[in-house]
Amino acid sequence: MKRDALLTAGIDVGSASVKVAIMRTSEAGEESLLVGRSERIRRRAVDQVTEGLFETTLSGAGLERKDLEYIATTGEGEVVPFRTGHFYGMTTHARGARFLEPEVDACIDIGALHARAILMDRRAKVLGYRMTSQCASGSGQFLENISRYLGVTMGEIGPLSLEADEPELCSSICAVLAETDVINMVSRGISTANILKGIHLSMAGRYIKLLNSAKAKDVVLVTGGLAADVGLMAALRERAVETQSSFSILEHEHSSLAGAIGAALWGAFRARKMSRLGVSLEASGADSR
Repeated sequence: MKRDALLTAGIDVGSASVKVAIMRTSEAGEESLLVGRSERIRRRAVDQVTEGLFETTLSGAGLERKDLEYIATTGEGEVVPFRTGHFYGMTTHARGARFLEPEVDACIDIGALHARAILMDRRAKVLGYRMTSQCASGSGQFLENISRYLGVTMGEIGPLSLEADEPELCSSICAVLAETDVINMVSRGISTANILKGIHLSMAGRYIKLLNSAKAKDVVLVTGGLAADVGLMAALRERAVETQSSFSILEHEHSSLAGAIGAALWGAFRARKMSRLGVSLEASGADSR
């Protein structure tokens, strides 16, 4: 029997956390997020965290696996044994960004280990991208390392940064040398707020250069967990104005779920396509888009 709507799941497995989103796509193409959740891995087995979060998310939506037409993974999600198919991270973040903010033509995904600026068209097709280097100084992991040294939680970083009055910039883009900078700042009596604001401004400068290099314009949506860092968002907007960049910065309450949302929506697209062609999902294989 043909369903009026498709229910699909997206699982985004990152290096620091797992995100799951359950999406509903109507026959008319209307899309909605039923439920989305994320969980830090914290040195646990990735497969156990992923399966546990997936079951919890399903339960929260009052669903079972059999209710889903497609289970799509992204990021490092190829390790998920019960997936229907896997999609590349840039395509899922582009699709998720377009769902969260339909007017954006670019997003910047800030993850635990790197950041990437992604340009897309109105169909969420990736047109181009730029990535940071492997150095962690512009990443979430670097910020987490600094927070531990300063004795503050990740949730406290943003509000503290907003209290800064004389931010002290990190002089190096190397993570190891930047951490040495922070140690020196503490020894000189620089306040935690000014250290954090300086770090945010340094990171924001790298991200703005990345976006300008990718030729982003108009509106850019920040995706990934660091979109919830109000201090970093403020620094990004400040740097965008200072550099006279041709775009403004947006974040969304579900920015951290963008990859999982995009995976679920591409899963719905593939399921519809296979249905029209009369091909079973099993026969189509768990390939990547």
